[in-house]
Amino acid sequence: MSTDSTPDPLGSAATRRQLLALAAVGGAGLATAGTATSAFAAPAATGPGSNAEVVRLTVLGTTDLHGNVFNWDYFKNAEFTDSGNNDIGVAKASSIIKARRAEVGAATTITLDAGDTIQGTPLAYYYAKIDPITGGSTHPMAAAMNEVGYDAAALGNHEFNYGLDTLRAFEKQCTFPLLSANSVDWNTGAPVFKPWVIRTVKLPDTKAIKVGILGLVTPGVAIWDKANVEGKVRFPGIVEQAKVMVPRLKAAGADVVIVSCHSGTNGQSSWGDALPYVENASVILAEEVPGIDAILVGHAHVEVAERKVTNTVTGQQVLLSEPLFWGKRVTEMSLDVQKVRGEWKVVASSALLYNSNVAPEDPAVVAAVKAAHEKVLGYVNGVIGTCTQAMSAATSRYEDTPAMDFINHVQADAVKAALAGTPEASLPVLSIAAPFNALAAIPQGDVTIRDVAGLYIYDNTLLGIVLTGSQVKDYLEKSASYFRQVSGTGPFAAADVTNANGTPDYNYDIMGGLDADLTYDIDIAKPTGSRIVGLSYAGSPVAPDARFVIAINNYRQSGGGGFPHVSSAPVVYNRQIEIRQMLIDWATVNRVIDPAAFTSLDWKLVSGGSPVTVTG
Repeated sequence: MSTDSTPDPLGSAATRRQLLALAAVGGAGLATAGTATSAFAAPAATGPGSNAEVVRLTVLGTTDLHGNVFNWDYFKNAEFTDSGNNDIGVAKASSIIKARRAEVGAATTITLDAGDTIQGTPLAYYYAKIDPITGGSTHPMAAAMNEVGYDAAALGNHEFNYGLDTLRAFEKQCTFPLLSANSVDWNTGAPVFKPWVIRTVKLPDTKAIKVGILGLVTPGVAIWDKANVEGKVRFPGIVEQAKVMVPRLKAAGADVVIVSCHSGTNGQSSWGDALPYVENASVILAEEVPGIDAILVGHAHVEVAERKVTNTVTGQQVLLSEPLFWGKRVTEMSLDVQKVRGEWKVVASSALLYNSNVAPEDPAVVAAVKAAHEKVLGYVNGVIGTCTQAMSAATSRYEDTPAMDFINHVQADAVKAALAGTPEASLPVLSIAAPFNALAAIPQGDVTIRDVAGLYIYDNTLLGIVLTGSQVKDYLEKSASYFRQVSGTGPFAAADVTNANGTPDYNYDIMGGLDADLTYDIDIAKPTGSRIVGLSYAGSPVAPDARFVIAINNYRQSGGGGFPHVSSAPVVYNRQIEIRQMLIDWATVNRVIDPAAFTSLDWKLVSGGSPVTVTG
């Protein structure tokens, strides 16, 4: 159980209950939100060998915090806001957690996180790369989460972005264990992080309850951070490893088993057949592995207030809940535990979510991270150059923009320079970029690190691979599946032509050339697989056997998004340099960003050969 002794930032019980009632946003337990619930719940229905005493365990959870401590948008230099009126950050989530802990009692409360903690904001980047924690600084996420009083956190895939040394340094700074039962030694297969912990709930005049907490991560780490883990750490499948580890956890004495699982619920994978395991396996885990009582879900960045899944072996109902990312929500799972034949069993369960937007920031978390936050504000707001005209990424999903051309220019230029003197030096260089952040914009005039970083919000690194002309076309056909099939030329709203079959913006790639233009039309009146029209390089049709070097990010090259050919293509450049930092460095060295120097109309949407109008 949490041993956190930090005062509840909301003070009085009445204030706590008022806030919790306002914050409750969904789930079967909604009617009881904001009430003081005793750890000794109402008796459950009795059966053979059971007694009437029922103890309620409260599990509070967050996931996918991604380096967000404050309700702050570092790229806008302003408080975070979105169309859903959400607030973000550990500081606000902490107030919810501490208020609920104070209401139900710390002795029967467990606080967990389901991973993706140390990547995602300039705050996280700064303490990984600029003032790295491997050099002795304290990671702000460790400082913040220690103040919250977590009992354990599962590793997410983004924990591996900065390499194992950074992750180990972060682990040492946390006062709670980082769990990952399926991060195993390359050679021995033994877990390289603690696979589980058992927390003992001591009760007066009766046997203690032992709560086992198991951590699991999506096995996609093997693809996405191959350069950091290959030869060191393997990642067996979630279900496969849980079938080994849950019995061991039960044998170690766990009465109740909770899994903190960095893996979504839809049973799908983004990597095609690159791995023999499922990316989003939490529901399959609940169905196939006996002995699990509840799963705190992460990775998918969706909100699941409460879901019950029946285990196909035992018939037991398994509770799942996923709070919204970045600290926007806090999950509360209530597990009612009763003695059956002298052993504690979960006899009822429910879950609800709390919205952090009604909570104040926890002063203890603020105090722990304020100095780091102020340092990073100075870093991201430093002027590094000028831009001759404004560039916005707002329309990059459906039309060619200078913002995407800038990314492709910098990436292709870096790869070309690195290939000098190699056998591939004479090959034409192309580059791919995705519209990660529709809100990104570089203003006319002074340009800061914050402005440039907003164009590239992920910590991807750059590689160079070789593809043929026919493979380039296949790649672009896959990318063009992002668009819905429509007839006519519009005008269309962006939502009417984009995100087909739920494809996210980051899985739509735009390709451009460096020394000459790569041009093509995307005919969205045609079915997927036959949309790329007029593919040309330097004004001539691209021959199927032509060879190109493609500047590509590590996520995509490793199989993320399931794009064809790239994972098996020859790699001719891989210096593990982050693309965002490349953009910042380019602007710092060149001082002037002049879109006229790199912008060209490379692609457009058409319908039956006629240009399509999209209004946004």
